[in-house]
Amino acid sequence: MKFTIGKRIGLGFATLILLTTIAFILTVFTLNESKTKTNTVVGEVTPSVAALKELNLLLQRSHTNISKWFYVKSFNDIEFRTELQDIISKEYPKQKNELQEISATWNAEEREQLKNIFSRIETLFKVYQNEIMGQLTKTDDYEDPNIYLLARLPYEDSELSIKVIYKNLNTLLDNRQKIATSVKEEMFSSFNFLQRFVQLLGLALVIGGICVAIFTTRAITIPINKLKNILKSMSLGILPKERIRSRTDEIGEMGSALNELVASVNQTTEFAKKTGAGNFDAAYKPLSKDDTLGYALLKMRDDLAENERSLERKVNERTEEVVRQKEEIETKNEELEILYKQVTDSIHYAKRIQEAILPPKHYISSVLPNTFVFFKPKDIVSGDFYWIVKKGNLVYFAAIDCTGHGVPGAFMSLVGYNILKDIINHTDKTKPSDIMDALREGVISTLNVEGGNKDTKDGMDMTLCSINYETLELEYAAAFNPLYLIRNGELIQHDADKFPIGKYIGNTKPFNNNKVQLQKGDQIFVFSDGYADQFGGPRGKKFMVGNFRKLLASITTLEPEKQKIQLEHTLSAWQGDQEQVDDVLVMGVKI
Repeated sequence: MKFTIGKRIGLGFATLILLTTIAFILTVFTLNESKTKTNTVVGEVTPSVAALKELNLLLQRSHTNISKWFYVKSFNDIEFRTELQDIISKEYPKQKNELQEISATWNAEEREQLKNIFSRIETLFKVYQNEIMGQLTKTDDYEDPNIYLLARLPYEDSELSIKVIYKNLNTLLDNRQKIATSVKEEMFSSFNFLQRFVQLLGLALVIGGICVAIFTTRAITIPINKLKNILKSMSLGILPKERIRSRTDEIGEMGSALNELVASVNQTTEFAKKTGAGNFDAAYKPLSKDDTLGYALLKMRDDLAENERSLERKVNERTEEVVRQKEEIETKNEELEILYKQVTDSIHYAKRIQEAILPPKHYISSVLPNTFVFFKPKDIVSGDFYWIVKKGNLVYFAAIDCTGHGVPGAFMSLVGYNILKDIINHTDKTKPSDIMDALREGVISTLNVEGGNKDTKDGMDMTLCSINYETLELEYAAAFNPLYLIRNGELIQHDADKFPIGKYIGNTKPFNNNKVQLQKGDQIFVFSDGYADQFGGPRGKKFMVGNFRKLLASITTLEPEKQKIQLEHTLSAWQGDQEQVDDVLVMGVKI
């Protein structure tokens, strides 16, 4: 019986597969048992402990914040007050729902303990809300002995209540941790068994693999390596002198065929040398009428002769074409460089024109003392601009945000500036609302909105103010952008009309004129939306209006120029490597 290579390989791999199958079945069984214990730890025990610890931390935070609420009289810093309200109204209900879901697998006694804890916490939070937070709602309440005494008794009782809650919660937490420890020990025991088991199976597979490798090497690998070395030599262009001895199996048949192939390659090599040397008349005789390679070599010889003549013509043609294309590309690059320089020079010249319409620093200091302007365009030219002028006993100032930024926004800023200048110089209008109504009519007329494109959104958002320094009376009108007044450390927002300077959907409405009686020490801020809309920070999100308001309130104790520096440093740190998204304009006036 002929013991072929297929039978030899089949016997070796059948042995290896049998050992692997046994190892797989036993491993799967052990892993399933360990997986069940792991799921218990990951899905039930560990989340229970983590959720109870989170509830404990939440109670500690609420206790800290209610203590601050009781003892801290100032309402300037409202972060801990907001945090306490969020704990009671948002974080606690969410934590309660999570624990109720997790506790579904607990025993009845533990669920009853958790229910009792929830009841005590909710009673405690009602005391916080109704008898402490509800009594101490403003600074004056802390000064009233009757109100403060009404809040003191519940506060002292709450100190005792939270200690009871901590004790019950810690008892429940200890029970869950003991269960977690027990299940983990069982799980690790299973994994230790699996580890020893896999080590033994690995050793058996190694020994079995070595036996299969020795068998395969002796019967198959060594003869095949000889064939491989001969073929590898031929792949490198080296014709071997060694010949394969005859055998009765497939390797012997491959050896005989390879010996014949070496003789044929020798003949082909000699023919290729002659053809490669340019001897296209070299003779070559195919091995038989079915020798496809032989006839292909003869055709190759004839094709090479023709291709050599054709390639010479094409090389000459392509060389001429490459030279011509190179000259064209160089010409286009020179034209693009000239065009880019012209456009850039034009934009820089437009920047000088735009800077010329902005009031100089010495003029600002003379008519509007204790003032800073933080102005940071996104591009070379800007769609934001600030406007300051004195007329009679009134000083006008405004922060204007035109549609778009860059060159389009700069054109709109010039339109707005010229119209404002014309209104002040050639009309008797003094109220900010009347000036903005006239500005809107001028923008619509200039842009031909009524008779042109009905879908245009060109226009501007702005806050326009006038101050009478003799009476300290402020009048303002605003389109979208509000006015912030900071008095005694408290930020007061004066809202804007919700329609722009320009055409909008709906009936035209006049702007509202608002009056504010100022006091010494007040700080006024007007601005565009570029600062709050800037992306940055660790998560690449917007700075947001809330953070902007807090920042303004925190810098009012500084001198105006230092306020500007603080705004600039804060924006730079927030922006980081992010691209600036819009023009930034902030004006601060200190009374």
